[in-house]
Amino acid sequence: MSIKIRDLNINYIQYGSGKDIVLLHGWGQNIAMMQPLAKEFSNYRITIIDFPGFGQSDDLKVAWSIEDYEECIAEFLEKVNVKKPILIGHSFGGRVAIIYASRHEVEKLVLFGSPCVREQKTSSKEKVLKTLKKLPGMKKIGEFAKNYIGSEDYKKASPILRESFVKIINQDLSEYAKKITCPTLLIWGTNDEAAPIEDAKKLEKLLKDGALIELEGYTHYAYLEALPRVVSILNEFFKEVKS
Repeated sequence: MSIKIRDLNINYIQYGSGKDIVLLHGWGQNIAMMQPLAKEFSNYRITIIDFPGFGQSDDLKVAWSIEDYEECIAEFLEKVNVKKPILIGHSFGGRVAIIYASRHEVEKLVLFGSPCVREQKTSSKEKVLKTLKKLPGMKKIGEFAKNYIGSEDYKKASPILRESFVKIINQDLSEYAKKITCPTLLIWGTNDEAAPIEDAKKLEKLLKDGALIELEGYTHYAYLEALPRVVSILNEFFKEVKS
Protein backbone atom coordinates (compact mmCIF):
# COMPACT_ATOMS: atom_id res chain seq x y z
CA MET A 1 0.00 0.00 0.00
CA SER A 2 1.04 3.59 -0.51
CA ILE A 3 0.07 6.91 1.03
CA LYS A 4 1.16 10.49 0.28
CA ILE A 5 3.00 12.28 3.10
CA ARG A 6 4.86 15.57 2.52
CA ASP A 7 4.49 15.08 -1.23
CA LEU A 8 6.25 11.70 -0.99
CA ASN A 9 4.75 8.29 -1.68
CA ILE A 10 5.24 6.21 1.45
CA ASN A 11 5.11 2.44 1.18
CA TYR A 12 3.62 0.46 4.06
CA ILE A 13 1.83 -2.73 5.00
CA GLN A 14 -1.02 -3.05 7.46
CA TYR A 15 -2.90 -6.19 8.38
CA GLY A 16 -4.65 -8.01 11.21
CA SER A 17 -6.97 -6.69 13.90
CA GLY A 18 -6.78 -5.78 17.57
CA LYS A 19 -4.41 -3.48 19.41
CA ASP A 20 -1.98 -1.65 17.12
CA ILE A 21 1.68 -2.58 16.87
CA VAL A 22 3.82 -0.23 14.74
CA LEU A 23 7.33 -1.34 13.75
CA LEU A 24 10.04 1.06 12.57
CA HIS A 25 13.12 -0.29 10.78
CA GLY A 26 16.73 0.82 11.01
CA TRP A 27 18.73 3.08 8.69
CA GLY A 28 19.32 1.59 5.25
CA GLN A 29 16.72 -1.14 5.84
CA ASN A 30 13.08 -1.67 4.93
CA ILE A 31 9.82 -3.37 5.87
CA ALA A 32 11.31 -6.85 5.35
CA MET A 33 13.65 -6.43 8.34
CA MET A 34 10.70 -6.14 10.73
CA GLN A 35 8.46 -8.84 9.24
CA PRO A 36 10.01 -11.87 11.02
CA LEU A 37 9.12 -10.24 14.33
CA ALA A 38 5.75 -8.89 13.21
CA LYS A 39 4.44 -12.28 12.06
CA GLU A 40 4.72 -13.58 15.62
CA PHE A 41 1.95 -11.25 16.79
CA SER A 42 -1.13 -12.42 14.90
CA ASN A 43 -3.59 -11.10 17.51
CA TYR A 44 -2.66 -7.49 16.81
CA ARG A 45 -3.07 -5.05 13.93
CA ILE A 46 0.40 -4.71 12.42
CA THR A 47 1.69 -1.61 10.64
CA ILE A 48 5.17 -1.43 9.10
CA ILE A 49 6.45 1.48 7.02
CA ASP A 50 9.34 2.00 4.62
CA PHE A 51 10.89 5.25 5.81
CA PRO A 52 11.25 7.89 3.06
CA GLY A 53 14.48 7.21 1.21
CA PHE A 54 14.34 3.46 1.84
CA GLY A 55 12.57 0.38 0.52
CA GLN A 56 9.78 1.23 -1.91
CA SER A 57 9.08 4.69 -0.50
CA ASP A 58 10.10 7.76 -2.49
CA ASP A 59 13.57 9.22 -2.10
CA LEU A 60 13.96 12.42 -0.14
CA LYS A 61 13.97 15.64 -2.16
CA VAL A 62 15.84 17.58 0.54
CA ALA A 63 17.79 16.48 3.60
CA TRP A 64 15.65 15.62 6.62
CA SER A 65 16.35 15.88 10.32
CA ILE A 66 15.26 13.16 12.74
CA GLU A 67 12.38 15.47 13.73
CA ASP A 68 11.26 15.50 10.09
CA TYR A 69 11.12 11.72 10.14
CA GLU A 70 9.14 11.76 13.40
CA GLU A 71 6.66 14.28 12.00
CA CYS A 72 6.26 12.07 8.93
CA ILE A 73 5.46 9.08 11.16
CA ALA A 74 3.01 11.15 13.23
CA GLU A 75 1.17 12.32 10.11
CA PHE A 76 1.20 8.81 8.66
CA LEU A 77 -0.24 7.20 11.81
CA GLU A 78 -2.97 9.82 11.97
CA LYS A 79 -3.93 9.16 8.34
CA VAL A 80 -4.11 5.38 8.81
CA ASN A 81 -6.05 5.80 12.07
CA VAL A 82 -3.48 4.37 14.47
CA LYS A 83 -3.83 5.75 17.98
CA LYS A 84 -1.82 4.98 21.11
CA PRO A 85 0.12 2.09 19.52
CA ILE A 86 2.66 -0.31 20.88
CA LEU A 87 5.70 1.18 19.18
CA ILE A 88 8.72 -0.98 18.29
CA GLY A 89 11.88 0.50 16.78
CA HIS A 90 15.27 -0.84 15.79
CA SER A 91 18.34 1.43 15.67
CA PHE A 92 17.39 4.58 13.69
CA GLY A 93 13.73 3.53 13.87
CA GLY A 94 14.06 3.42 17.62
CA ARG A 95 15.50 6.93 17.67
CA VAL A 96 12.47 8.17 15.72
CA ALA A 97 10.26 6.23 18.16
CA ILE A 98 11.89 8.01 21.13
CA ILE A 99 10.81 11.38 19.75
CA TYR A 100 7.33 10.14 18.83
CA ALA A 101 6.77 8.66 22.30
CA SER A 102 7.84 11.95 23.89
CA ARG A 103 5.21 13.84 21.90
CA HIS A 104 2.29 11.44 21.53
CA GLU A 105 0.38 8.81 23.46
CA VAL A 106 2.04 5.39 23.21
CA GLU A 107 0.80 2.26 24.97
CA LYS A 108 4.25 0.71 25.30
CA LEU A 109 7.63 1.33 23.70
CA VAL A 110 10.22 -1.26 22.69
CA LEU A 111 13.70 -0.25 21.53
CA PHE A 112 16.31 -2.52 19.95
CA GLY A 113 19.85 -1.13 19.68
CA SER A 114 18.65 2.48 19.56
CA PRO A 115 21.33 4.87 20.86
CA CYS A 116 19.97 8.02 22.46
CA VAL A 117 22.73 9.85 24.33
CA ARG A 118 25.31 11.51 22.08
CA GLU A 119 28.33 13.06 23.75
CA GLN A 120 30.23 15.60 21.70
CA LYS A 121 33.58 13.99 21.05
CA THR A 122 35.91 14.28 18.11
CA SER A 123 37.24 10.91 17.04
CA SER A 124 40.80 10.40 15.84
CA LYS A 125 39.43 9.78 12.34
CA GLU A 126 37.55 13.08 12.38
CA LYS A 127 40.68 14.89 13.56
CA VAL A 128 42.63 13.44 10.64
CA LEU A 129 39.91 14.50 8.20
CA LYS A 130 39.77 18.06 9.56
CA THR A 131 43.56 18.34 9.29
CA LEU A 132 43.54 17.08 5.70
CA LYS A 133 40.89 19.56 4.61
CA LYS A 134 42.93 22.50 5.94
CA LEU A 135 46.00 21.65 3.86
CA PRO A 136 46.45 23.45 0.49
CA GLY A 137 44.99 21.48 -2.43
CA MET A 138 43.66 18.75 -0.16
CA LYS A 139 39.92 19.41 -0.49
CA LYS A 140 39.37 16.53 -2.93
CA ILE A 141 41.53 14.20 -0.89
CA GLY A 142 39.59 15.27 2.19
CA GLU A 143 36.36 14.24 0.49
CA PHE A 144 37.92 10.93 -0.48
CA ALA A 145 39.00 10.40 3.11
CA LYS A 146 35.48 11.18 4.28
CA ASN A 147 34.19 8.35 2.11
CA TYR A 148 36.98 6.05 3.18
CA ILE A 149 36.72 6.50 6.94
CA GLY A 150 32.97 7.06 7.14
CA SER A 151 30.54 4.45 8.40
CA GLU A 152 29.08 1.86 6.03
CA ASP A 153 25.66 3.52 6.33
CA TYR A 154 27.16 6.84 5.24
CA LYS A 155 29.06 5.36 2.31
CA LYS A 156 26.02 3.52 0.92
CA ALA A 157 23.68 6.51 1.10
CA SER A 158 22.70 8.92 -1.68
CA PRO A 159 24.00 12.52 -1.36
CA ILE A 160 20.72 13.75 0.20
CA LEU A 161 20.57 10.77 2.55
CA ARG A 162 24.20 11.37 3.49
CA GLU A 163 23.35 14.91 4.48
CA SER A 164 20.40 13.60 6.49
CA PHE A 165 22.54 10.89 8.08
CA VAL A 166 25.09 13.42 9.35
CA LYS A 167 22.30 15.51 10.92
CA ILE A 168 20.64 12.50 12.50
CA ILE A 169 23.52 10.37 13.76
CA ASN A 170 25.10 13.07 15.90
CA GLN A 171 21.95 14.40 17.56
CA ASP A 172 21.48 13.82 21.27
CA LEU A 173 17.92 12.75 22.15
CA SER A 174 18.25 12.83 25.93
CA GLU A 175 15.67 15.57 26.46
CA TYR A 176 13.12 13.63 24.41
CA ALA A 177 13.78 10.44 26.36
CA LYS A 178 13.19 12.22 29.66
CA LYS A 179 9.65 13.13 28.53
CA ILE A 180 8.57 9.55 27.77
CA THR A 181 5.99 8.34 30.29
CA CYS A 182 4.89 4.99 28.85
CA PRO A 183 6.47 1.68 29.95
CA THR A 184 9.61 1.21 27.88
CA LEU A 185 11.61 -1.96 27.29
CA LEU A 186 15.18 -1.89 25.97
CA ILE A 187 16.37 -5.15 24.42
CA TRP A 188 20.08 -5.04 23.56
CA GLY A 189 22.78 -7.43 22.40
CA THR A 190 25.88 -7.27 24.57
CA ASN A 191 28.04 -7.55 21.43
CA ASP A 192 26.32 -4.66 19.66
CA GLU A 193 29.11 -2.58 18.10
CA ALA A 194 26.83 -0.07 16.35
CA ALA A 195 25.10 0.81 19.63
CA PRO A 196 27.20 -0.51 22.53
CA ILE A 197 25.45 -1.78 25.65
CA GLU A 198 26.72 1.29 27.51
CA ASP A 199 24.35 3.35 25.33
CA ALA A 200 21.44 1.27 26.58
CA LYS A 201 22.43 1.79 30.20
CA LYS A 202 22.60 5.56 29.69
CA LEU A 203 19.17 5.56 28.06
CA GLU A 204 17.64 3.43 30.81
CA LYS A 205 18.66 6.02 33.40
CA LEU A 206 16.80 8.77 31.52
CA LEU A 207 13.48 6.92 31.34
CA LYS A 208 10.71 7.35 33.89
CA ASP A 209 9.52 3.76 33.44
CA GLY A 210 12.24 1.83 31.62
CA ALA A 211 13.93 -1.54 31.90
CA LEU A 212 16.91 -3.05 30.08
CA ILE A 213 17.21 -6.68 29.04
CA GLU A 214 20.69 -7.69 27.88
CA LEU A 215 21.00 -10.54 25.39
CA GLU A 216 24.41 -12.05 26.03
CA GLY A 217 26.57 -12.60 22.96
CA TYR A 218 24.20 -11.08 20.42
CA THR A 219 24.83 -8.14 18.07
CA HIS A 220 23.01 -5.09 16.73
CA TYR A 221 20.45 -7.48 15.26
CA ALA A 222 19.74 -9.32 18.50
CA TYR A 223 16.00 -9.02 17.92
CA LEU A 224 16.36 -11.33 14.89
CA GLU A 225 19.25 -13.49 16.12
CA ALA A 226 17.37 -14.38 19.31
CA LEU A 227 13.87 -14.11 17.82
CA PRO A 228 12.08 -16.81 19.88
CA ARG A 229 13.44 -15.39 23.12
CA VAL A 230 12.57 -11.83 22.10
CA VAL A 231 9.02 -12.87 21.21
CA SER A 232 8.65 -14.54 24.60
CA ILE A 233 9.88 -11.39 26.35
CA LEU A 234 7.52 -9.17 24.37
CA ASN A 235 4.51 -11.42 24.97
CA GLU A 236 5.14 -11.00 28.69
CA PHE A 237 5.62 -7.25 28.31
CA PHE A 238 2.39 -6.90 26.31
CA LYS A 239 0.23 -8.94 28.72
CA GLU A 240 -1.38 -5.94 30.38
CA VAL A 241 -2.21 -4.23 27.07
CA LYS A 242 -5.94 -3.93 26.47
CA SER A 243 -7.35 -4.20 22.95
